Amino acid sequence: MFDHILVPTDGSAHATRAAEYAVDLAATYGAALHVLYVVDVRTGHADAPVDDDDSQTRGESAVGDIAARAADRDVPVETEIRVGLPHEVIIDYGEARDIDLVVMGTHGTSGLERYLLGSVAERVVRLSDVPVLCVPPADDE
Repeated sequence: MFDHILVPTDGSAHATRAAEYAVDLAATYGAALHVLYVVDVRTGHADAPVDDDDSQTRGESAVGDIAARAADRDVPVETEIRVGLPHEVIIDYGEARDIDLVVMGTHGTSGLERYLLGSVAERVVRLSDVPVLCVPPADDE
């Protein structure tokens, strides 16, 4: 049913929870897992590039943790770190790699906060041509 599953991560607990689902689905269906970290261009400062060493280190840690979980389950995994607007990079990556399913965490924002800040998961759901599984935060998060 699924050959390629994409799990975008920002290294948060919400993304880690989604990764657990993604690894389990990949193991169940014999799918390859793609782990993507996007350095958000909107977080850069005028005097510091967004692809600085700190962002690279955070990205490597985030994708590395999920890749290790996948390896423990014998799931083939590809990792990548890109720079851009997260929802656009996720959609573009999915199209370029023939992704069958996107599994991502959501912060569960609603109302005014979601309106003001936007939601990467919401944008991916609206723009993706493939199914998107949104994993809510655990009750204790």
